[in-house]
Amino acid sequence: MQQPQDPPATGLPAPSEGAPRVGPRPGPAAGGASAVADATAVGRLAGTVERLRLELERAQAHSAGRAVVEMGVGVLVERLRCGPTEAAGQLEGLAEQAGVSTLALAADLVNQAAADQISALARAFVEEAAVPPEGAAEPVAVRLRSTEADALAGGDAAAAARAMLDHALRPLGVAAVAVWAAHPDLSLSLAGSAGFHDEEARRWRHVPPGVPTPARRALDERAAVGYPTLAEASLPSVGQHEIRGGRLAVPAGKGGRLIGALELCWHEELPELSQPLQRQFEALAEVAAATLESGGGRGPHTPEAADTRFEELRQLTDGLLDPCMVLRVAPDGDDVPPPFVIRHVNPAFVDFAGRPTGAIAGARLLEAYPLAAEPGGLAEKAEHVFATGEPFRTPDLRLAALVDGVPLVTRAQVSISRHGSHLAVVWRLDDGTPRVARLLQHAQRLGRIGGFEEDLRTRRIVWNDTLFELHGLPPTAPPIALDQLPEHAHPDDRHALGRFLRTLLHHHRPASTAFRLQRPDGVTRHIRVVAEPVHEPGSGLRTVRGAYQDISAQHWTEVALAATRDQLAQSEQQAAERSRLALQLQHAIMPPARGPLDLPDLRVGVRYRPAEKGHLVGGDWYDALPLPSGDVLLCVGDVAGHGIEAATGMVALRNALRGLAATGAGPAQLLGWLNSVTHHLTDNVTATAVCGLYRPGARRLRWARAGHPPPVLLRGRRATTLPQLGGILLGAVDQAEYTEGELVLEPGDELVMYTDGLIERRDESFQASLTGLMALAEQARSAAADGADGLEEHLDHLLRYSNADTDDDTCLVGIAVR
Repeated sequence: MQQPQDPPATGLPAPSEGAPRVGPRPGPAAGGASAVADATAVGRLAGTVERLRLELERAQAHSAGRAVVEMGVGVLVERLRCGPTEAAGQLEGLAEQAGVSTLALAADLVNQAAADQISALARAFVEEAAVPPEGAAEPVAVRLRSTEADALAGGDAAAAARAMLDHALRPLGVAAVAVWAAHPDLSLSLAGSAGFHDEEARRWRHVPPGVPTPARRALDERAAVGYPTLAEASLPSVGQHEIRGGRLAVPAGKGGRLIGALELCWHEELPELSQPLQRQFEALAEVAAATLESGGGRGPHTPEAADTRFEELRQLTDGLLDPCMVLRVAPDGDDVPPPFVIRHVNPAFVDFAGRPTGAIAGARLLEAYPLAAEPGGLAEKAEHVFATGEPFRTPDLRLAALVDGVPLVTRAQVSISRHGSHLAVVWRLDDGTPRVARLLQHAQRLGRIGGFEEDLRTRRIVWNDTLFELHGLPPTAPPIALDQLPEHAHPDDRHALGRFLRTLLHHHRPASTAFRLQRPDGVTRHIRVVAEPVHEPGSGLRTVRGAYQDISAQHWTEVALAATRDQLAQSEQQAAERSRLALQLQHAIMPPARGPLDLPDLRVGVRYRPAEKGHLVGGDWYDALPLPSGDVLLCVGDVAGHGIEAATGMVALRNALRGLAATGAGPAQLLGWLNSVTHHLTDNVTATAVCGLYRPGARRLRWARAGHPPPVLLRGRRATTLPQLGGILLGAVDQAEYTEGELVLEPGDELVMYTDGLIERRDESFQASLTGLMALAEQARSAAADGADGLEEHLDHLLRYSNADTDDDTCLVGIAVR
């Protein structure tokens, strides 16, 4: 079947689909007389249909305008106290004198008498001297009042949609309008529409929950939502294939409730929404809400129907086994969010704060439960349900009340649902009274707390079982009155009990004190008593209630803690003294700062950096000493551990090596002897060391190592480590042999000997740390000057930029060959 071809562009607006075309259809270049006759007949028929359509539109406009005029006549009847005929004549005469149409004057009268959104919008346009849009023959107030009258006269949302489009929206370029009704299950139904095909409207008569349409977005956000084009919004909606331009969805509500949404559609992009335009659309949404509320898509809504609904809801809630209260908006509640009144409570209702039902029913929600206004509280949940119709259920909601200035809090299962203009709030309190009582008994037993209550007039005293145990009395013994407590207390505590009783019984103020209770079985317990007077209106002080707590364990714990604190203070003082002595000893042997030493053929620079924490005084040591044989002793060592033991071990090893070096033995032999000395020290000392003997003139260095990092040699701009000679750490075994190495140094060479505190890192291997040290040494050598000052700068650079993180002592010896 051949598809019809699109008509050529003519510069005129295309007729809507399905509407008869006006004028002759384009035809072939040549045709017979019958074709011309048929075209003429069709043209006359189309002209007749168009004339009838315009007459129908004028009739509808006249009907809506007539309704507005009748409302204006009604206003004059009320104000002039005259009959309808005289009021109609007065309206026409006043319109003629003012130079305006009767319809415009009637709309102004209605706006003056009303206090709704349309009247406010009309006043705003008058104040701003707004110019009607091009093509609009009537003022905004007339168009909106006509829309309202026609919509209410139609009686359903479909008529309201047609009235909005014909009277108010076509002059603004709107192509179609949809009125959506919202339901408690979050679904939507198309209650009325205009500008769409009937088939399209039927397809969209119901939108299930969860479909993200523009109307659903407006209801969720509770604000107008606009999209430049529906295609860019990527949201489905009615007319999405034929009207793909701008979309605007405005929530429609009444009395604080959202009951639907108004959706406007443009063929072109969404126009710029000025504030006057936005207010027009909000006024039309209010008309849509009134239509829905009055029965257009929701059923009848009259005072009688509302009372019937409430009666049905009351009967329903009275049959519930759980506490329930019915809320409604306060009659004078025009605020947003709306204030709620507790209109009814069912027979099962129990106030969790213990107040009678009569104090709750009839009160405002926030007067009965002011703490319900907290964020996420009961009032916020009720406002959401009332506005959206979406039911709310939770297994755990915090309920709070304020009684005599004291907040009372409980947790409950809560369900809130909307029924017309009412809310049903059902809560199921945690019925844990027996469980709470058991918990209280266990808490009193574990805390060794006993409660009492004493009637000062009848002398009736009530104790719980725990209190008899605290006093060492059998359950059948008579309780001890408060004024008899001094007779059962230690004599030194009776004065404190006297002050307690005077404050409580004479000054009528809460009081507490601690005393030693002397029980009949000879046991003395440390007890704290706290009590408060209970005042009765018109009768003064009659009852005293309070509790006793056995604090003996706490008392003896405090005594033990005090002794422990004294002991710790003494230990800390001793530890501080030992650290101070160790530091003094270390500094006496090796000052942290020391100038360069001038030895034959050598300049020696030393740096020593103690640990950052004073109690970590270590056993790092160094020495540079000319020997009687003409050699120069160069050594660095590190005793394991910290404190006074490490410092004294360092002194012993350093002095022992000095004495052994005077024998003229080589470095391997010296370390072998030093190992035996270390092994036989009584403190089980272990250490690492590097020992070298330098022969001036020949510039020959012999050296050996005992588990210590190898020295670093800088020759030119390149750094290398000396070979890893074998040798176990000092003190590990009784007899040990060490390997000796030999190296001839050249003028300008620099040798760096150090302890592991310079390179050790917790997150790196030893070899990686050693590689980092060689790179740092080359950098320092390049940055340092020549001569003695260059050696000092080199050592300072190594110490300053070392990335070690073990917080250990660091000893650094630099040897420059001249």
